[in-house]
Amino acid sequence: MATSHTSLNPPPSPRQVAVLDIGARAIRLDVAEITGTRLRILESLQRSVNLGKETFGAGSINRASIEECVEIIRGFRHVMSEYGVTAADQIRAVATSSVREAANRDAFLDRIYIATGIPVNVLEDAEVEHLIHLATHDLFEANPALNRGNTIIAEVGGGTTRLLLIQNGFVTHSGTYKLGALRIQESLDSYQTPPEHLCSVLNQHIQRTVNQIVETMPPSKSPVLIALAGDLENAMRRLIGGWNKTDTTRVRMADFTLAETIVATPPEDLMREHHLPPHEAETVGQTLLIYDRLARAFGVKTMLLSVKSMRRGLLMKMAGQSMGAARFAEQLAHSAIALGRKYHFDEAHATQVATIALQLFRALQSEHGLDARHETLLRTAAILHDIGAFVSNTAHHKHSMYLILNSELFGLTRHDNAIVALVARYHRRSVPRPLHPEYAALDRDSRIATSKLAALLRVADALDRSHIQHSRDLAFSREDNRFVITLANVEDVTMERLALKEKASLFESIFGMQIVLRTASTMKGPAFDG
Repeated sequence: MATSHTSLNPPPSPRQVAVLDIGARAIRLDVAEITGTRLRILESLQRSVNLGKETFGAGSINRASIEECVEIIRGFRHVMSEYGVTAADQIRAVATSSVREAANRDAFLDRIYIATGIPVNVLEDAEVEHLIHLATHDLFEANPALNRGNTIIAEVGGGTTRLLLIQNGFVTHSGTYKLGALRIQESLDSYQTPPEHLCSVLNQHIQRTVNQIVETMPPSKSPVLIALAGDLENAMRRLIGGWNKTDTTRVRMADFTLAETIVATPPEDLMREHHLPPHEAETVGQTLLIYDRLARAFGVKTMLLSVKSMRRGLLMKMAGQSMGAARFAEQLAHSAIALGRKYHFDEAHATQVATIALQLFRALQSEHGLDARHETLLRTAAILHDIGAFVSNTAHHKHSMYLILNSELFGLTRHDNAIVALVARYHRRSVPRPLHPEYAALDRDSRIATSKLAALLRVADALDRSHIQHSRDLAFSREDNRFVITLANVEDVTMERLALKEKASLFESIFGMQIVLRTASTMKGPAFDG
């Protein structure tokens, strides 16, 4: 008799999601189907808007434009509903500099929410950079050589230019600069630049910022430049010969003269000859010229033009295809170690404390209830907890907080950066207190998370008090209201016991357990009363 076998792991059901991007030149919608961790674009739509012109020119978005955005998003919401995208967790709506810099941004966001029911998240630069990195990850998988050298990812938008320098597979520098096609256009219009001087003035304007960029992120050798088409994908495909329907095309800079030609061509001619809409015809030349000047300033021989975008990164996150917690943690750890080396930190001690802190975090998961994001923040704080010694060993925990608050760690928002800085600050001396302004500025959940992470870091630091990295083999157990830490292959833990006596109080007040430190050889040891 034939038998049938039912799969224990049936394939995941597809689900539909949507990303809405409110940009400087257009509002764009991507609807996608996610199956497991795979995604397929079902529909992409865009409608042009003047948000960038208004924000970068007048400083605010006028009422008529707000209502235009409302009508566009209402129309997009109808499209989403046709695909079954109706629930809040199926939709991600974001905006960047054209909304963030508007004086009336809150009124704009409130009106969109009231009229459409869609909350719009205004992304920070660090978030956008991280999403761009995610979106371009498959380019590096398809071209392994990109991971063995220097690669610059650049996105020229309406208001900003974003750059990521990737060396040997890790982001070593990222930055956002106020150099965008619409911002330049508004500047030139305000000074009423004569047409015959346009190319010269435009080139000077761009070159000033490009020189600044090269000074802040000089790669060790000639990089590959990945230029993202963004909202101008349609225009670039029409203007750049040979770019078919693939995601990328290669441009040899030695043969590339298109940028100057397009800048010198009146928008009306571009609209007529290449069938470009007005908002693309007005700014595609400036965008191409910025990419051209960046490529030549860095000595780029090959430029890859790609249609990858921040929206793709958002969809990948929704599909669970982000770097993944592990991959993002490795990137952030690399950035933290690079920052630590800048301040000549004790790298062996920092990485050992980070290792112990992660072991504690996982052993106490059921008690603290924090997620993978908090684990990553703890690891970062542990790596950087002592960098303040570069300023002065006295009160170095406070100097560590200051240096972290005023540094850029790839992918961290200001909020997460503040948590990392505070956790590092509380690795010694004072515990978190409401009178500390940086701590008091956090919301309640973030304050509680900071205290939990600081408690773990204090214990981890105490377990490497002698800085000889012998506390590698740790075991954890619970005995009633005691948390037992057993160290293998260690005979003398006097320094660690003294350190725990100084630092265990925060842990005990947060987790309600005493810490007991034992060695494997004796399997016994005194409990500390704090």
